[in-house]
Amino acid sequence: MSDELNLSNLQPAQERRARKRVGRGLGSGKGRYSGRGIKGQKSRSGSHTMPAGFEGGQTPIDMRLGKLRGNTSADAMPIGPFRTYSQPVNVGDLERRFEAGTDVTLEALQDAGLVRKLSVDVKVLGEGELSKRLTVTAHSFSRAAVEKIEAAGGTVHRLREPVERKRKKHRPAAPAAPAAEPAPQVAAADESVETPAADEAEE
Repeated sequence: MSDELNLSNLQPAQERRARKRVGRGLGSGKGRYSGRGIKGQKSRSGSHTMPAGFEGGQTPIDMRLGKLRGNTSADAMPIGPFRTYSQPVNVGDLERRFEAGTDVTLEALQDAGLVRKLSVDVKVLGEGELSKRLTVTAHSFSRAAVEKIEAAGGTVHRLREPVERKRKKHRPAAPAAPAAEPAPQVAAADESVETPAADEAEE
């Protein structure tokens, strides 16, 4: 074979293989059922891309098992508007990140890296110690956080009014029914007293 490259000696880099042309008649070798068999799930389109947890059409296990109670559970219904979340910030973090006399706003918390975004509520919690006088603005505060901020001479500004939880009313126990009085006992007739009718029968 000559080393000169021309149209007469061009060859592909690797052997060419004809693609499988299914559904082109019985004489093609892959006609009629196209290698998928007759019926069943694997003969349908999309049967090889099932989602995770698919159990052949029966009720999957995540729907068969019980759900956790409460409107804030991850798998309880309904979720959405009833599911709440707030970004926590501890008073110990305020002690480390801010100087005394600072006005701690939501933007200041974001600049300090204590919160990620301002579209989510911020709640200040009471973990840690606080010795600096700060003016803290947040959506809500825990009772311990308010006590520590005010004890250090600072002030608290709430962006949301605290929600008072309604306590369940306990119904008083029903009074016990009075004990039934015993029925009066009827004195039995004296068998020794003979009636006139009995005397006549004996005669």
